[in-house]
Amino acid sequence: MSFRLIKLNSGYSIPSIGLGCYDIPRNKTASIVYEACKVGYRHFDTAVLYGNEEEVAEGITKFLHDNPDIPRSEFFYTTKLWNSQLGTTNTRHAITTMLDQIGDLKYIDLLLIHSPLPGKQKRLESWKVMEEAVSKGIVKSIGVSNYGTHHIEEILSSSKIPPAVNQIEISPWCMREELARYCLNKDIHVEAYAPLTHGGKLSNPTPEFKQIMDKYNKSSAQILIKWSLQKGYIPLPKTKTPERLKENLTVDDFVLTQEEIETIDQPEAYEPTDWECTDAP
Repeated sequence: MSFRLIKLNSGYSIPSIGLGCYDIPRNKTASIVYEACKVGYRHFDTAVLYGNEEEVAEGITKFLHDNPDIPRSEFFYTTKLWNSQLGTTNTRHAITTMLDQIGDLKYIDLLLIHSPLPGKQKRLESWKVMEEAVSKGIVKSIGVSNYGTHHIEEILSSSKIPPAVNQIEISPWCMREELARYCLNKDIHVEAYAPLTHGGKLSNPTPEFKQIMDKYNKSSAQILIKWSLQKGYIPLPKTKTPERLKENLTVDDFVLTQEEIETIDQPEAYEPTDWECTDAP
């Protein structure tokens, strides 16, 4: 097994590496997820926005059907409410639809609010509905994505269940150290999306980075995934290429030194490859 299990504040455990399913074509999603299951992935991250929830569930379900000795409980399925689905009525309807789409998976391991953009009232209304879903057992853990500290504080000050995770873009070129440290200090785990910078930084590593790659005989992607893990985050690397699935999971046979981590760190950089809304009102 190339990952460890991390205990969330909800009491459930999450695999330390997940497959990010953003931008995987719908007609390929089920087969890529199935192949990922075969090489050892047990954690899959999708969203309403991605448009492939059914296909992600289909890939996992097919693998479980073909391997009846492996229980559903080994798998961790995450999805996210889109902005238009926030608010009491909208969120209740959205959760019902999500459960219909995943079929035999039966429950959602982790449900996130995808962004804080719809505003405080809708955010808190949706959080209350998510807490209801937890009480019914149809959702096991709940959390947020793209949230800043002030968004998290509003949940902590007014709700029964704290977020289990905050999923934010993190890489050496978008480190968000203050926000990540805040979350971890509150026992809110940090999921790092776009840990491979959507591929933007993979092809032309600096000489210092290349030296680290050569030392461990690892790809730039493997080094970045290991960097994220050693920072205490849960990286969600994405690939559409089946042969890279196993490579991205094969990172437990080396350990970066503190000096190497500091070489990889780019604390002065701020180069998000995706949207920025942690500072939204």
